[in-house]
Amino acid sequence: MTEAPQLYLMTPAGAQASALGPLLAEVMDRFPVACLRIRGGAEEDDLGRLADLAREIAHARDVAVVIDDHLRLAQRHGLDGVHLTDGARGVRAARKELGPDAIIGAYCGASRHDGMSAGEAGADYISFGPVGETALGRGAPAPFELFEWWSEMIEIPIVAEGALSRELIQDISAACDFIAIGPEIWSEDDPVAALSAIWG
Repeated sequence: MTEAPQLYLMTPAGAQASALGPLLAEVMDRFPVACLRIRGGAEEDDLGRLADLAREIAHARDVAVVIDDHLRLAQRHGLDGVHLTDGARGVRAARKELGPDAIIGAYCGASRHDGMSAGEAGADYISFGPVGETALGRGAPAPFELFEWWSEMIEIPIVAEGALSRELIQDISAACDFIAIGPEIWSEDDPVAALSAIWG
């Protein structure tokens, strides 16, 4: 794999649409984003408002939008699909519910087995992580060898996410199709500058 990975942007967990909208538009005007993922952590009404706003901003820029786990919200708000945070378990049901054209991604931690199971169940991409050390308790970091093996052996696109730094992105880029960035920039005072610093 020689092409540079594409940017996969995640919204902040629990974000409010009114506060996020201008920032989201600015980031997406400044950087070529391949996919936007709406993270959970908010009430369903708030997620619905965020979904409408994110869809409007992203689709105007030809960017696909997926949402964490909420099949119903994805359908109701005209999103492009879902990102399943529990690995392979819900992939078949999501595919049956959302149809053949929906994007279905699966977060599989550092488990090659889960990734392969999700792929066999029909996932469009597999997300592994965290890449760096994190105190969030998401398990041990996904080793570089996992990304390298996957990119050589499996055709399903792979996403790297979690505790990323500029150095880690440079190290892992050759073995990834997408780099998922979110918490790394939204906690900063100037997310656009933070993304410039990490993404280059």
